[in-house]
Amino acid sequence: MVVDAFYLSPYYHPKEQVMAINIRCIHCKIDFKIDVKKCSHCGCSLTGRNKVYRVVLWNGKRVVRTVPNLELAREVEAKLKIDIIREGNDLKKKKPAPTLDEVWERYLPWVKTEKKSWNTDNSYYTKHLKPLFGNKPLDKISTEDIEKMKTSMKKKRFCKKGRLYSLATIKHQIVLLSRLYTIAEDWGMYNGLNPCRKVKRPKLNNTITEFLTHDELSRLMKVLADWPDSMAACCVLFSILTGIRKGEQFRLQWNDIDFDRQKMTLKDPKGVLDQLLPLSKEALAVLEITPHDFDTPWIFYGTHGQQMKDLRKRWYRIREAARLPQNFRWHGLRHHFASTLASNGVGLNIIQKLLTHKCITMTDRYAHLSDNTLRDAANLSGELMNPKNL
Repeated sequence: MVVDAFYLSPYYHPKEQVMAINIRCIHCKIDFKIDVKKCSHCGCSLTGRNKVYRVVLWNGKRVVRTVPNLELAREVEAKLKIDIIREGNDLKKKKPAPTLDEVWERYLPWVKTEKKSWNTDNSYYTKHLKPLFGNKPLDKISTEDIEKMKTSMKKKRFCKKGRLYSLATIKHQIVLLSRLYTIAEDWGMYNGLNPCRKVKRPKLNNTITEFLTHDELSRLMKVLADWPDSMAACCVLFSILTGIRKGEQFRLQWNDIDFDRQKMTLKDPKGVLDQLLPLSKEALAVLEITPHDFDTPWIFYGTHGQQMKDLRKRWYRIREAARLPQNFRWHGLRHHFASTLASNGVGLNIIQKLLTHKCITMTDRYAHLSDNTLRDAANLSGELMNPKNL
């Protein structure tokens, strides 16, 4: 009986491992069962030197071992069986870890739909993480590698002016890398350790509270009154009077403003649902004088009536003309709005709602500005409770 022809057949797909010891005629190269005594093809006896023994194994793939005698064939068969058992019970055998690039390729389409600032993640990954770790498997990136990245970025100058990377930028790289490890684990791509957990992240001082002095505000208002770029001037004035974020201001459309009820709708603000906020008469007056030279839905528009994307250079020119500090940012106008309210007795819970902060801890940075109001209240209570006044 020919056995090898069956094993080689394309119709043979064993669900379990199959093992056999066969006799092969050395003349005809045909396999037979071990109890066959004579080659049915050439008639040679299979009891002498006209044969060899072949151990044939099917275990997902075909494995063949040829030996001169039956005793050795039995030993080979036993060894192959042991190897099968070990392979099936090898608990330490792990699936190869994906590279960071492979995780990123799955992460990017998802984050585009889940995170507004996905392009920032994309920029950080392309510029910092990909060159260092992109082609490395996740289990080959060590805590030491990440510490070296931190040290390198602290010393590296990234522009012609020779500026160093800020601690915030360095921290963002570690946060993003750690997030990719978490995503890989959640999606079943990786079950190893996250080396970022042992990395000390730079401590940041994010409680910067910028505000303008009385003289600085007066100079700014005077510059804005005569500024030739009326669109830029209206942008700055509206920011001072409302304290909304730059992106929220650039997304405002005319149908978001209710002049009769003196309210505006902020669509998709940071971290919260759409918000309906009151507008002061001064803020409404700014909207009334805002240029409207194009048939566009955007209140603050850019070239040819398209949505405004950036005002940085125009703001720098206004800031220089008003002789404001060079480190005073556009975002500082938002801080000035909140600081003015806090120092004039407006409660932090009200300021939180006007700034659309998700939690009160973000507004607590202005708490110290209300000390004078609290002191006045305490003094008043002392006077009212004084026995002489009673």
